[in-house]
Amino acid sequence: MSNSNNNDTPGKCTVVVSSPTLWTNNNVEVRGHRPGTGTEDHDVITAQNDEGSPLLTGYRPSSRASDYMRPGSSQVSLRERPVRSTSSARRRRQQQQPAHTHVARFSPRWWQRRIRYYVPIIGWLPKCSAGSLATDIKAGFMVACLLIPQALSYSSLTHLPPAYGLYTALVPALVYGMLGTSRHLSMGPEALVSVLTGTLVKGQLKHLYAAYSPNTPPDDAVDDFSAAVASAVALASGLCTFALGMFRFGFLDSMISESSLRGFISGAAIVVLIGQTRIVLGLPASNSVHSSPWNDLCHMLSHLDQVHVATAAISLGSLAFLRLLRFVKRQFRSALWLQGIPDTLVVIILTTLISWAVQLGKDYNVAVFGSVDGDLPRFSIPRVPAYVDSKDIVSSAITITMIGVVESVIVAREYASRNHYAVSSNRELVALGVSNIVGSAFGSYPAFGSLSRSKLNDRAKATSQLSGIVAATLVLVSLLGLLPYLYHLPLGVLAAIIVDAVVSLLSATPHAITFLFKVRAWSDLFLLLFICACSVVSSVETGILLAVVISLIMVIKRSNMPRIKLLGRSTENGYEFCPIDGVVPSSGASRRQSFSSDESEFDRSHDEAEDGSEEYDTQVQHVEGVLIVRIDESLYFANAGQLHARLNRLELYGDMRVHPSEDPRMKPTRAVVFDLIGMPDIDGSALEILLNIVREYSRRQVRVAFVRVCDSVRGRFEKSGMARAGGEYDFNDITAALNHLERELTISVSP
Repeated sequence: MSNSNNNDTPGKCTVVVSSPTLWTNNNVEVRGHRPGTGTEDHDVITAQNDEGSPLLTGYRPSSRASDYMRPGSSQVSLRERPVRSTSSARRRRQQQQPAHTHVARFSPRWWQRRIRYYVPIIGWLPKCSAGSLATDIKAGFMVACLLIPQALSYSSLTHLPPAYGLYTALVPALVYGMLGTSRHLSMGPEALVSVLTGTLVKGQLKHLYAAYSPNTPPDDAVDDFSAAVASAVALASGLCTFALGMFRFGFLDSMISESSLRGFISGAAIVVLIGQTRIVLGLPASNSVHSSPWNDLCHMLSHLDQVHVATAAISLGSLAFLRLLRFVKRQFRSALWLQGIPDTLVVIILTTLISWAVQLGKDYNVAVFGSVDGDLPRFSIPRVPAYVDSKDIVSSAITITMIGVVESVIVAREYASRNHYAVSSNRELVALGVSNIVGSAFGSYPAFGSLSRSKLNDRAKATSQLSGIVAATLVLVSLLGLLPYLYHLPLGVLAAIIVDAVVSLLSATPHAITFLFKVRAWSDLFLLLFICACSVVSSVETGILLAVVISLIMVIKRSNMPRIKLLGRSTENGYEFCPIDGVVPSSGASRRQSFSSDESEFDRSHDEAEDGSEEYDTQVQHVEGVLIVRIDESLYFANAGQLHARLNRLELYGDMRVHPSEDPRMKPTRAVVFDLIGMPDIDGSALEILLNIVREYSRRQVRVAFVRVCDSVRGRFEKSGMARAGGEYDFNDITAALNHLERELTISVSP
């Protein structure tokens, strides 16, 4: 085809097709003839990038008719003709093409875009319609009906007065509503984070009691000390989360394995269940300020004869009502009025009225909510209180950050995927960090996203972050006017609400254990049970520490093992080479995969068995005296260290699955061929290791050849002196290398 330009516009590449069809090939759009437009005998070929901008402004320099054929169709006739564009056609093309205007850096428009990106409320608030506004207000009300009871309940897990739970539900939620990218994530107090915060506060209280020894510190001093510790850890956790987001560590949420995370969540839920069951039954607390969950369980079981009947009756009755109402909702999902009932709020209202009418606190000695200061939070820069070691604050903050970030980002991604919008993990971390930093100055403890409230927010069809702001506003209203009306609320009812929440956390554990047992993932199953047991027997901090450390060790171990395959010659085609380990002869039920010696690239989308082996429907055999190894990934300092050991094992046994206690099966190796088609890069440390391996082979009179070496790796081989070390790398395929070795050595490698 030839190029041609006219006076109006650059020439376009044209072809004649036999039907008015439309298809694309290599980003080139081919349109059929358009009757009645004066172009019945030719068509225009245009190429566009992903944004719609034209890539080709002249003829496409190709003489192959197959470039303009649909797959499976017969060959079409090609003929070029210049197209004379009129001014009207030119204007139409200009209108269809999107305008790409360059915005100068630090210009007002540049700042406008950046501010709208990093402060999302500026972007979505002006776009709210009347319908979406009404939907978000309704969703915010439904979330608040769950958020307020949870805030009051979870505050007991942190050993703080109930007002601090409302502070945590207020300020961080307002800040996240302005900075967060998730429309459904409900920010505020969360069960696991509350447990971790309470564990820290309880551990630091021993210093306060030691300072007042032999006397007991007054209640106001205990509350102020606990609030100072919680605010300090909230600030430290916010700074950690903010730093992770600013340095783009949003991928860290996937560093903890699912089994480790499930084991920790189950263990923490059991710990919460032990502590709250004591309150539900009205049992006395342990005299020990700092005791393990196992000791708390033993103490509770040894004092079952002291169950407070009235407290147990109102608490267990509330728990039974919650579970019954959940069951009824599941049975009648079509009843929208039933689904909209705020069950926890109904329980609080009913039990408060019953307690007031019967005078449970006065006549039956039931512990009630009592008088609580409902003032607005005051601004105060968090400080580490006296008698507290800053290292404890920082270590707990890191632990809380890990759990909060993992749960929040997972929830945000899940509901963004369900509702077809995008969230940025790094921006989410920044929003979570800023929310905790600001919240710590107003008395809140660490706050993160809640799965249960986010699920409710999604069920209420929230369309923007406005629902979270509405929920926080209702928390503010309750803080100013609701607390006095909760004077008669039994504390056992709040404990029952927490028990109901942690039972939901445990509901996924049996399924996880069954699944791991079914697929025989014994290591994952042991990891889940081990971390869960450590969390219960020792402490929650021990559980999360083990989960993180073991997950990191697993990542390091798997990245430390280079992906290499031992290749053998196909018995059906002597010029094809397939992996030897995992070869399963079959009758053709599985698709065949082979690697031809003269192909330039291979299909990497193959299926792998659970042990990492590949399945083929052809038989392969070793090339006697030659070790043919394919490297399937880039080599770097972490995975190259095990390369020598794995090569030695392949040289002795010919299969990585053979136990080292077996007798060697392979004959002495005379040559080694490395197929580097799957190795696009190698760093300096790995190159030095590879050079040492080649030198060792050379000392043993073993020839080394590299085939299908990419340009970047070839350049490093040349600069490092690979040829002087004994490695040859000028072969384009395995067959050429084997033919060369056959000439150089007294071995037969012919098929």
